[in-house]
Amino acid sequence: MYLGVDEAGKGPVLGPMVAAAVLADPSVLPADVDDSKRLAPARRESIDEAIRATDRVAVGVAFVEPAEIDRPDTDMNTLTVRGQARAARAALGGAVAADLDEPVRVVADAGDTSESRFARRLGEFVAGTGSATTDTDLPAVDVSAAHGADEDDPVVGAASVVAKVARDERMAAVDAEYAAYDGVGSGYPSDPTTRSFLRAHVDDHGEVPDCARRSWATCDDVLAAAEQSGLDEF
Repeated sequence: MYLGVDEAGKGPVLGPMVAAAVLADPSVLPADVDDSKRLAPARRESIDEAIRATDRVAVGVAFVEPAEIDRPDTDMNTLTVRGQARAARAALGGAVAADLDEPVRVVADAGDTSESRFARRLGEFVAGTGSATTDTDLPAVDVSAAHGADEDDPVVGAASVVAKVARDERMAAVDAEYAAYDGVGSGYPSDPTTRSFLRAHVDDHGEVPDCARRSWATCDDVLAAAEQSGLDEF
């Protein structure tokens, strides 16, 4: 039994980044667990449900909201470490981890160009020596990180699925919140529906919605285009 950690939604302009951690023996996971990007939405949802219903499995989920992402004193590498650490701590804080030998093995999908640096920082944040928390009432951990771990490791793949399902659920809630518009789309800058939603919201309110990452260039582009349009009309 060991802990796998991954995140979903690092790049979108709408909604949170979601990190998830799964503490499990690989043998109890669904046989086709994989990187969430390689699974159909319905299958992701059924795998997520199976993971959460399995005995001796712990799940932790952490949301990094747009307001935190937009803070000028941070960056996406640090936010990824922070989110993964929060999810890991949630999974390690339950009864499933109580009887494990220490240190608990942690395998993460690396959110940094340097796998070793990401593993070191994640270990520090989980242990409470980073800035994630000062509470150290958790088992010791032995962290490794690798690019593509969500494809190569079943427990990290399980975390990938849990993170993606949680983000999709949040985006469905965002879509419902802005039901007056023709959908918010996937939230990614390349999605025409997302860009149309942002333009329409700026036209109506003069600003991007609260669910948007204001620091993203996409928001700057939409606001600049609206300002130029207003000048042209004037």
